[in-house]
Amino acid sequence: MPHLFSVKHLGSPFIELQSVDSTNNYARQRIFAANQANLPERQEYGHNLNLHGTAIFAHEQIAGKGQRGNKWFSEKNANIAISIIVNPNPLLISQQFQLGACVAVAVHEFLMKYTGDDTKIKWPNDLYWQDRKAGGILIENIVGSKSTGGGSWDWSIIGIGININQTSFDDELLNPVSLKQITGNNFNTITLAKELCIVLNEKFTTLTNKGFEGIYAQYLFHLYKRNATVRLKRGSRVFEATIKSVSPSGKLIVHHSIEEEFDFGEVEWIIK
Repeated sequence: MPHLFSVKHLGSPFIELQSVDSTNNYARQRIFAANQANLPERQEYGHNLNLHGTAIFAHEQIAGKGQRGNKWFSEKNANIAISIIVNPNPLLISQQFQLGACVAVAVHEFLMKYTGDDTKIKWPNDLYWQDRKAGGILIENIVGSKSTGGGSWDWSIIGIGININQTSFDDELLNPVSLKQITGNNFNTITLAKELCIVLNEKFTTLTNKGFEGIYAQYLFHLYKRNATVRLKRGSRVFEATIKSVSPSGKLIVHHSIEEEFDFGEVEWIIK
């Protein structure tokens, strides 16, 4: 039986903003405002049902967020910068990687339509074309809010940034690439963002109604540098290792003289 929130599609409603500091921040503000309201839906279910699926698209982000506190640089009117509000029910807090993998698989499928098999998922959830970054995902979770009590996984804000028509990038970015650079074509960013929401909705429905197994298999199949030797950095230690897999809980599994597992944030990739 489909869970309560799956009847409302991700990407609906679709809110289009000309400029915002961060679409993730905007989404968080909407959640906070809803939690302050005395809504009958929130009293009955512990959530404002109308929030689930809401997509916020910005033509310009002046303070876009990346992983580990980094900024996401994006040219005005050139790219996809979107956040989708999701209630992760029936997933548990311990299954946060399942949602991240689901989103990564969805963005990968969306990109592959235009970029082909050279597009891969770089652990944990960046999208790479060859050895260049085409997009990134930042999921921020709201856990244990007042609406349902401590320990609950109330909301996820799925932030997605994809380089679309931009061809000149900030010098701070090591290896970016856009759809225009890959294909030679210009794209309508709104049309693509809505197309992305359709794919994301399909994968999220699969995850919540059929489980993680299929999503996980796709994630591993398209894993960047799988079975290849790469350079990694942990603190001051730089070492070579072969990327073997990612565990069901989201740990990167590598092999050199021994097999090691790393949580997100424990190691950095060194890509020239």
